[in-house]
Amino acid sequence: MSDVLPHLSGTDQSALLRLLSQSGARAVLAEEAPDLGIADRRPFPFLAIVGQMEMRVALLLAVINPAIGGVLLIGPRGTGKTTAVRSLVNILPDVEVSDCEEGVLPEELQHSNARLLFPDCYEKFHSGQPISHYEPVKLVELPLNARLEDVVGGINERVAIQQQRVRLEKGILARADNNLLYIDEVNLLDDEIVDAILDAAAQGSYTVRRGAMSGTYRSRFVLIGSMNPEEGRLRPQILDRFGLRVNVRGLTAKEDRLEVYHRVRAYRHNATQFLREWELATAEVREEIVFARELLKQTTLAPEALELGLTLVQDLDIDSHRAEYTLFEAARAYAASDGRDVATVQDVRAVAPMALRQRRSEFMVRFFESQYAEDEQIRARIDELIGA
Repeated sequence: MSDVLPHLSGTDQSALLRLLSQSGARAVLAEEAPDLGIADRRPFPFLAIVGQMEMRVALLLAVINPAIGGVLLIGPRGTGKTTAVRSLVNILPDVEVSDCEEGVLPEELQHSNARLLFPDCYEKFHSGQPISHYEPVKLVELPLNARLEDVVGGINERVAIQQQRVRLEKGILARADNNLLYIDEVNLLDDEIVDAILDAAAQGSYTVRRGAMSGTYRSRFVLIGSMNPEEGRLRPQILDRFGLRVNVRGLTAKEDRLEVYHRVRAYRHNATQFLREWELATAEVREEIVFARELLKQTTLAPEALELGLTLVQDLDIDSHRAEYTLFEAARAYAASDGRDVATVQDVRAVAPMALRQRRSEFMVRFFESQYAEDEQIRARIDELIGA
């Protein structure tokens, strides 16, 4: 494709990346669309998105390795950001969901203190009863007008008024556990809401206190944000909390833009047939993601890859220690997506722009330089006073 980035070209031969580069058939328009009289939410196929390779690679890396810390998509309207995020649910394998009130999964009942922590679930599990089931990954979208109570949870006012009893309800963050949380126009959200989301994403859980009542909820989700820089900027401390940053521009090649038109028209004309055209490729990439997640558990970084990453961060004057963590976790995910258990310098090179861009602060560089100059003046004056 014409817009594949140069830094991806050397290592983009993995099964996942080859699938991203494949084109689809245009025979969809020849099929008549059945009118079933019902509404069904069927996202545009992830693999049918034309170009935007860096954006799609970043999203794949984030779902393969949630430790990366999510993705922030930055670009103007109409470039496919929301379409790409919504299409992720079709390529992700089902997730295991607990049926226990405590929200415990079988692997957590293997610990020595599980009988004390989760007595009811423990007894069910060891008596042979199922305590979990699998269901498709959900995309939880945060409304722009959401209140803090909607996000973290709070007292159910309807129950309090009608039934005269107080009940603590889960919020959007708890419902996003084991799923995807998408924040469109993240730069327009209130700061307190963004802070709550980022803290929950970093910790994997959060606690809500309302008077004498409190509840702790899991919040292990893949965080994806998008924004149009024309409508405002993000605070630096919030920007730093997103793992990968992708600049999303409109396609420049005429043939690519024409292909976008053909595919969107085909999808709108007959969504059922269009999705069927991409079923096989979607199933293949779903299997590749499952394999990559398993391989990631044993994927390591080559010593020269570590040295390259550390030197790069130092040379770029990046202060945040999240830079190395994101860079190395993304490189491991990139290698795992290629079926390799050792990440090399080429993997670091492929993900470095996404992991490190916008992390260098010119203000902080100038600030510390001025402080160093002031320190030198202090020391020089001390030396004069003591006659050194």
